[in-house]
Amino acid sequence: MRGKNHAASYAAKTGVNILRKYIIKRLLISVLILFCVTFIIYALIRCLPGSYVENMAQRLSTAPGSKPYEEWLAQLNASYGLDKPIIAGYGSWLLDFFRGNFGDSWRFTVPVIEEFKSVIGISFIMGVISFVIELAIAVPLGIVAATKQYSKTDYVISAAALTGISLPTFFFATLLQLVFAVKLGWFDTHGLVGRDYAQLSAAGQVLDKARHLVLPVLTLAIVSIGSLMRYTRTNMLEVLNSDYIRTARAKGLNEKKVIYHHAFRNTLIPLVTIIGGSLPGLFSGALITETLFSIPGIGFASYQAMVAGDIPFTMFYLTFIAILTLLGNLISDVLYAVVDPRVRIA
Repeated sequence: MRGKNHAASYAAKTGVNILRKYIIKRLLISVLILFCVTFIIYALIRCLPGSYVENMAQRLSTAPGSKPYEEWLAQLNASYGLDKPIIAGYGSWLLDFFRGNFGDSWRFTVPVIEEFKSVIGISFIMGVISFVIELAIAVPLGIVAATKQYSKTDYVISAAALTGISLPTFFFATLLQLVFAVKLGWFDTHGLVGRDYAQLSAAGQVLDKARHLVLPVLTLAIVSIGSLMRYTRTNMLEVLNSDYIRTARAKGLNEKKVIYHHAFRNTLIPLVTIIGGSLPGLFSGALITETLFSIPGIGFASYQAMVAGDIPFTMFYLTFIAILTLLGNLISDVLYAVVDPRVRIA
């Protein structure tokens, strides 16, 4: 007995060490990938045909008695470090980034981190709520469609999923505004707060913001439900047709236990990739939805920064998303071993 316990303890420690080494290895690879990605982003932004600096130099040069455009452009490029070659400029940006100096946003004329903090919260709230709704609806319906393959229920669910996949975001958002805001008058069409927001109590202000987020959240959730529903159905059908499921049924196991204990557990394995990969989406914002509903989130702010050629804000935002993407992939790989005991990292 003591020998068995020792062997089990040794195996557990070995597994933990292997997992630790794997995570460290993946982190080192992720850091290397991050350097490559940020350099490519920086080089592409530096090569854009228009920028905030050029627009500012053009505007300053038109003032009475002002310096020529070329002198203003050289002065502004020197002040922002854009007079250096791309590699040297990237090195300067990287050094400042590690120091926590993200610079000032050219478009919003405030520190980058300050503008980021002011807009990321609302986008994160919308992303989390819509993602929870998406999981709560898409996964159960995908399982039902798979267990009732080729039935009327399956056809209805599949048709709804295809409709959701086919609906453009701008069309569905406009449709919701027309029905629930214009026709029924239940919600406002634009903005995050109502006209009487300042006169409301603290609880009333929270409810007012929540009321304005209903249509944007529904837009994000419903447009995304279809693809996850189809993904769940496809993987569930593949598992249900496996040999071990047929064996479990042949042994007389309860159908619910076969589906929700054996089949669904293995369906979770590919779903983990979706869940882990959704981490960047919770922070990246929704450009089209935020623009249509005039929501001051990170998606709309990043779009404004990119159009204006705002290198500091754009670099910070895209680097932030790259870090989250690499972290999401790492979480997905680690969760494989948690969801399925057969998966071992070697």
